[in-house]
Amino acid sequence: MVKPNPFIIVESTRFSAFDPFKVKNIVWLKALISCNKFTTAFSNSSSMDSFPRSLNPNKHLREQFVSNLPGSSMLEVSALLNNVALLMLLRHTFCSQTVNDACRSLKSYLASVALDYVFLVLPTLLIFTVLAEWVYICLIGLLLLLVFFTAVKRTYSLPYMEGPNASRASISSYRVVTMFITCLCILAVDFRIYPREYAKTETYGASLMDLGVGSFVLMNAVTSRQARNIKSSMSWWKAAFKSTTPLLLLGFARLASTLSLDYQVHVGEYGVNWNFFFTLAGVSILTSILNVPAEYSGILGSVILVGYWGMYLVGVQVSYYLFFENHTTKQRSKHETRIRICFLTIMFWILTLLIDRYVERISRRMCNLAYVTWVVAQNLQLLALRLLADNIIGHKTLCLERAFDRNLLASFLVANLLTGLVNLSVDTIFVSPLSAVLILVSYSLTLCVVMVLIDFSGVKYKFW
Repeated sequence: MVKPNPFIIVESTRFSAFDPFKVKNIVWLKALISCNKFTTAFSNSSSMDSFPRSLNPNKHLREQFVSNLPGSSMLEVSALLNNVALLMLLRHTFCSQTVNDACRSLKSYLASVALDYVFLVLPTLLIFTVLAEWVYICLIGLLLLLVFFTAVKRTYSLPYMEGPNASRASISSYRVVTMFITCLCILAVDFRIYPREYAKTETYGASLMDLGVGSFVLMNAVTSRQARNIKSSMSWWKAAFKSTTPLLLLGFARLASTLSLDYQVHVGEYGVNWNFFFTLAGVSILTSILNVPAEYSGILGSVILVGYWGMYLVGVQVSYYLFFENHTTKQRSKHETRIRICFLTIMFWILTLLIDRYVERISRRMCNLAYVTWVVAQNLQLLALRLLADNIIGHKTLCLERAFDRNLLASFLVANLLTGLVNLSVDTIFVSPLSAVLILVSYSLTLCVVMVLIDFSGVKYKFW
């Protein structure tokens, strides 16, 4: 039985048969229609020639499905991130157990994780897919809920923490939110219920998934040894070997698996044989060779502010300025940290808007100046929101939050393995909306269960 071509469906029935939630960007529709001739010609040529059976027969369709996309707006991306951050804060507000309390038995631990999933992961998944049309309404609703419940529980709130523990908790929440978003999006993008404007842009533009690699680079910079001003006892080449070897192995493993399984690769993302892990490895090598002190990283980063290493150095400087500048004498007060991070957030947003409008549009593919300032602004905004909320919500770490924070890169690897397994088992672009939601819920639930079992067992993987 011949499967229907989704591109032909779009051309003949417009929006109704392709996306029940309506495709908002007409440019994407035209791009799909223009791909119709290509896919039809490809299918015809394939029927005439005898090719060996592929593990991924719809590889070219899937590649076209995530190609030539114009992106969304910076405002919409910011609203999406704020939705996830508010969900995290709401869950913290309702959290009644500490991690240590929940970890006393597997039953209580799994019960706490189940609540974390229902209040955090599941709503995030729905906002990114079936509720995408109402992202601003969701944001307003979550904000009102947070204000209401924090006002009701204000008299019962724990006094907010000061010192390094409070900063560490805020940074951990920011890292986990970033990882949640990444793990959900890498599979959701392959389904039709995921809006095309949230997928990675081809050359210019801003989208939710464009933040991915930049946020990972910045996330590593915020907690790096350079930002904390910790001197390594190893020589530069030993430090480079230790931090880079696992990433290179992961990069080559991904390359070998995509080639052997004939897995779809969006060439416009990293190129033919490059991938995410090679980018992180390159940044790690440069950082180890040129060990720039934290107080000078911002200066050097501004000079070479084209590329991910420049972004990394800016992240080191920002983190040092916010959290670790007075580490050797007196820890900076949290009030001063809040003022500083709000100032930096506003400054980087102004820079982003000016550069994007008058110099060059945001381009993840070229990692230009506008992209760097945009990534820094968005990530600082998440951190600022978490820091500003510290005095109105509880400070008990969520079980699911700790499970991901303790094994951050491991969670990303598990998510990639599950994503590959789903893509090789299911023709994602032909799946109905209801089936897509069920698959994504099963995927996210499996990922969370694997990570919490690893954490409950006391296993902690450190890759670099």
